[in-house]
Amino acid sequence: MTDKNNIYNEEYLSGKSLDFPELPHIEGLQASSLSANLYNDINRDDLTLFTLPQNSIFSAVYTTSKVCSECIKWNNNQKSKNIRALFVNTKNANTLTGKQGYSSISQLADELSKKLKFKKNEILFSSTGVIGEKFPLDTIKNKIQELTENLGSMNKLKWIKSARAIMTTDTTPKMTYSQLKINKQIYSISGIAKGSGMVFPNMGTMLGFIFTDIKISQKLLSNALKENLNSTFNAISVDGDTSTNDMVIVFSTQKAKNKIIDKTNSKEFIDFKKNLHEVMLNLSKQIVMDGEGAKKFIEINVNNAKSENSAKKIAFAIANSQLVKTAIAGEDPNWGRILMAAGKSGENINVNKINLKIGNYIIFSSGIINKNYNEENVKKYMKNKFLNIEISIGTGKKSFKAYTCDLTHDYISINADYRN
Repeated sequence: MTDKNNIYNEEYLSGKSLDFPELPHIEGLQASSLSANLYNDINRDDLTLFTLPQNSIFSAVYTTSKVCSECIKWNNNQKSKNIRALFVNTKNANTLTGKQGYSSISQLADELSKKLKFKKNEILFSSTGVIGEKFPLDTIKNKIQELTENLGSMNKLKWIKSARAIMTTDTTPKMTYSQLKINKQIYSISGIAKGSGMVFPNMGTMLGFIFTDIKISQKLLSNALKENLNSTFNAISVDGDTSTNDMVIVFSTQKAKNKIIDKTNSKEFIDFKKNLHEVMLNLSKQIVMDGEGAKKFIEINVNNAKSENSAKKIAFAIANSQLVKTAIAGEDPNWGRILMAAGKSGENINVNKINLKIGNYIIFSSGIINKNYNEENVKKYMKNKFLNIEISIGTGKKSFKAYTCDLTHDYISINADYRN
């Protein structure tokens, strides 16, 4: 059940809607955000702290990159099933920082545990920013006192400040929610995310933090996250690069009054999983639309493939093709590049079985250009901000939907000047 003002839509993603959704209160969740002046900008928050009540649970997925951040190593080393805090910094990825980077996290955990009266292994960390620079421990440590003193229950301002504070090259904060009924009571799932470049998840820089107070078992919380991942955060690409710091974490404070959800086939779990998917997909699409320099949002539907994995490989071969993405940026219906990209996917493709559509226009079918193809009509369609590419492979019944954006001159400018 989604508020009509909260759903993913063209108005929201195109920037025409200047307001942000008012994310619901999550019982037991508190947050604080402030500036440690990591960007030499005291008006730009760069630290965020979330705290949760005792017996809160979480489920997390992290980057598959073999070069990963020290914060991910820390999180994987903590064996506590319950979690009490999440600390996030921007500007510095704390990656390839060695002992200094990991030791810094341990020292921050010491400081936070003293102030919050939590155990060190109940604190998770997340970092995003430049790779390979010394972690600014002292600068951040000096702000822990203020950060903990400013903790408070979630309201609209807290959500917006938190979503802004985790941004790097993002141009807008990303936030959404969904609500579901359990025994006539309404419960909420709220989430924020960041991501603009270096986004090609197998878990791909992208952070997603999702919160609920719904009582649910640890096993089913993990199941819901992992079962929804393939069609949401793992279905997007901005530039084909998988970050060192990617993570998506779902937390439950367990403070709602519902009977605990612990049966896989229950209506309550099915509804929970559906609503979590809605939040994850909404945040994923917001990341794509805010791709570095992006002007267009592209949905790629690959249908009638022999397997879902085959459809996914073809979809991402198209989504990550620089030639396809630059043609779309130039509003050029150079459809041959799309079939070229499908062909290089490594999948067995019979050209005589392929059907290709851009928007509602059939371009290629049964091995030849469609006799009614009119390039001028497709050129006009390419001027839209939201584009759909559909390709039918003709080898089976499986499908996959990927989301990407165009590749513009601005992408080069942003990344050429990233560290300046």
